[in-house]
Amino acid sequence: MLKLFLPDDHVETVLEVTPEFLQNKGIKGVITDLDNTLVAWDQPEATPEVIEWFSELRRAGIQVTIISNNTEDRVSFFSKPLEIPFISKARKPMQTAFHKAIKEMGLSKDKVVVVGDQLLTDVFGGNRANLHTILVVPVVQTDGFLTKFNRKIERRLLEYFKRKGKLNWEDK
Repeated sequence: MLKLFLPDDHVETVLEVTPEFLQNKGIKGVITDLDNTLVAWDQPEATPEVIEWFSELRRAGIQVTIISNNTEDRVSFFSKPLEIPFISKARKPMQTAFHKAIKEMGLSKDKVVVVGDQLLTDVFGGNRANLHTILVVPVVQTDGFLTKFNRKIERRLLEYFKRKGKLNWEDK
């Protein structure tokens, strides 16, 4: 059961999830979280770096869908100017939004990755949906109320995985 909280890969920033990285894995679609994955949870718009990241993926023919547990207003305000499909109020880690995103992309599960900053929502949900998961270091170290609670549990899970030799990266 605990292995469902273990990501397949780990990166410092979403910008490390390059078209080359994805193409080497045969990936054609990315499901990404929004808050603290792409931008700080309280930042309404994409940074120039994130806009360029989306452009690079688009040029490489890689589809992106944002799925977020946040409100439609929040996710729409971020996604629509970028013309990125999105699913708000996703209720991650439930699998419904992951399956919907895959279906809308028209891809098979083995061609899609999930990128997110939380073990309890993004990684757990992606793993439950049998997708390749990539954990990203949160953009900022502050969180909303519920996420603060999740982070305490995540720290314990990461400590457990580290003790068991299951992590293939080092804390920086």
